[in-house]
Amino acid sequence: MGKVIAVANQKGGVGKTTTSINLAASFAATEHPTLIIDIDPQANCSSGVGIDPRRVTASIYEVLIGDIALEDATCSSDMPFLDIVPSHINLVGAEIEMIDVMERERILKNALAYARRKYDFVVIDCPPSLGLLTLNSLTAADSVLIPVQAEYFALEGLGQLLNTIKIVRQHLNPELEIEGVLMTMFDTRLRLSNQVAAEVRRYFGAKVFRTIVQRNVRIAESPSFGKPVLLYDATSIGARNYIALAREILLNNQRYLQQPEETSEPVSDTSRPASNRNGNGHPESHSSSTPANGFTMR
Repeated sequence: MGKVIAVANQKGGVGKTTTSINLAASFAATEHPTLIIDIDPQANCSSGVGIDPRRVTASIYEVLIGDIALEDATCSSDMPFLDIVPSHINLVGAEIEMIDVMERERILKNALAYARRKYDFVVIDCPPSLGLLTLNSLTAADSVLIPVQAEYFALEGLGQLLNTIKIVRQHLNPELEIEGVLMTMFDTRLRLSNQVAAEVRRYFGAKVFRTIVQRNVRIAESPSFGKPVLLYDATSIGARNYIALAREILLNNQRYLQQPEETSEPVSDTSRPASNRNGNGHPESHSSSTPANGFTMR
């Protein structure tokens, strides 16, 4: 069974989408079948891997409202072993449409049974809020990765996110763990970056990844080309940072990779996990700040 990682922080501009794209691409580069789920109405994650959200005919929106299954909204990317369930602007109204649905917090979790069998990793790019979409993501996930920008303002509101995680663990998903806290946009020349990193490590201890993501122009440029930084410039500092992060996570998750759970249900071929749909939904072949009191981290 694959592992589901939600990338979440209700503050915008801290690197959630960048991390979702490039972490997933790094998993794929090590030949681990990986799925990105873009559950942010802005759909930046979708465009960042070359999918035009204006042209998709099936997205995570249709999955959440129950029109289609997750596999029918899955698109292949230009990178082997990497697929994506794109977002759409219609997702803006999804929270209102889901409000009267029974167990609305578990809609995404129920839809992920297929993906858990097919992929080693599922990375969910959450919106910059703590609404129903993020709540669905945290309920469906095995762990949450928290990107934190190396600036003091990024620490504000972090306690609110941790309190939300605590509530989710108490009422919806007792197995939810913190995968780790990732320092992003880190400028080694600035004393401020090191001060913020020290503050984050003081609160989170060993939960802070050893890997830091440094400020890098290649990371900023790659989305405009619809590519992960690994495909845009594999030798860049940004690409090396995210490969190091993927290795660190893989090292901490050997149980998911070495002991797959048996299932009696038929599983489709996972040698290449791409769906048979492109960004238009048509068949195609693949081309190559402080924690809340009482919160306990595991």
